Amino acid sequence: MSTIDKLNLKSTLLERFNAFENELNGESKKPIHKIRQQAIQTFDGLGFPTTKHEEWKYTNLGKVLKEAYSFDQASGVTKADIESLLLPNMPTCNTIVFVNGAYEPTLSSIVSSEEVLVVKTLEEAYDTHESVVAPHFDQLTKTSEEALTALNTAFTKNGLFIHVPANKVVEEPVVMYFIADARQANQGVQPRTLIVAEQGSKATFVDKTDTLGDNASFSNAVMEIVVEANARVEHFKVQNDRDKASYVGTTQVKQAADSYYANTTISLNGALVRNNLNIALDGSNVESHMFGLYMLTGKTHVDNHSIADHLKPHSFSNELYKGILDEGSTGVFNGKIFVRQDAQKTNAYQQNRNILLSDNASINTKPQLEIWADDVKCSHGATTGNIDEESMFYLRSRGIAENEARALLIHAFGNEIIEKITLEPLRAYLEKLVMQRLGVELDPITDFE
Repeated sequence: MSTIDKLNLKSTLLERFNAFENELNGESKKPIHKIRQQAIQTFDGLGFPTTKHEEWKYTNLGKVLKEAYSFDQASGVTKADIESLLLPNMPTCNTIVFVNGAYEPTLSSIVSSEEVLVVKTLEEAYDTHESVVAPHFDQLTKTSEEALTALNTAFTKNGLFIHVPANKVVEEPVVMYFIADARQANQGVQPRTLIVAEQGSKATFVDKTDTLGDNASFSNAVMEIVVEANARVEHFKVQNDRDKASYVGTTQVKQAADSYYANTTISLNGALVRNNLNIALDGSNVESHMFGLYMLTGKTHVDNHSIADHLKPHSFSNELYKGILDEGSTGVFNGKIFVRQDAQKTNAYQQNRNILLSDNASINTKPQLEIWADDVKCSHGATTGNIDEESMFYLRSRGIAENEARALLIHAFGNEIIEKITLEPLRAYLEKLVMQRLGVELDPITDFE
């Protein structure tokens, strides 16, 4: 694909879809392509979101969309090129690499047997696992309402299908690297992933977003996750990209009865980051957790939008997002809890807490709660402030230097989220990044003692 004209991104993408169809050859007759065609029509009708849209009031894509991007999937990325992007000290794991939105088997390594973990392109999966793919692909997302999701769906090619069969346990973590190759030009990428964890299964997923090169990148990512009855899925997201990297990601989750899903998202750097996390608790005794830490400097903008939609009785959701904003960074939190009429005996909790370290940093926070049932326990709230002066005074009175005392308090605030990461090497890696951001070397436990 050629570079997209920055003067009219929408019309050029619509024109590009016609060429995309011709490139598909025989693939254009497969069921997935009917979904693509419907999606491009939806995108045409909706257009890109602007700040006039309520859900995008505080996140302006204008600057991102004014850039010219190449949406080529072809890339000469080698294993040596991405070595520095891989998470350090990880245990034996399934490594899955996307380059410019396309799954790259030659850069990936699947160590689990196919009996417990199936990894295929979506096109292959429609041939071999249609009964699993068809009921879920583009069924969880709100493609008819979300322009960027529709755009991703329209251009889905070499997306990924991950299947954990019933009652199987994937012992090795599944680590996904989403890489944009912006070494030659500004790069646009649209990765698509469908994960189906069947009943009684268990798996851990990690995804990390990165950019190669000094040019700008724009990632429009969509991930659908199905957690069937009595299945357990943990999902960790790492966002520490370059200053010219912009990211919009939608993670749509559907849970069945007695299932467990936990998402922890750590956002440390990038130009603009928008995380949409939507969970449908569609069964009794469902448990959902949403944790997030955004620790920002410079002009980084991070927007976390979440939905916990309780559809059935006896479900539990717990959400805690924390922000540490310095310099000229900006943050947005918009969390919604829906408790439907049938969802009696629901317990749902939501909190957003923020610390502003600079007069130039800002946060817009809006927790929301809508209840149609009468036998529930729900709460939500938000706080924004500065470092606690009393705690600062106490640490200084114990002989701790001002910069170390400040670092200790910030670390303690953010560590409540970091400690939710059950994959120890990943937790240690992120703790190190946080301490480097604080600019001091200390052992928090020892210094508190």
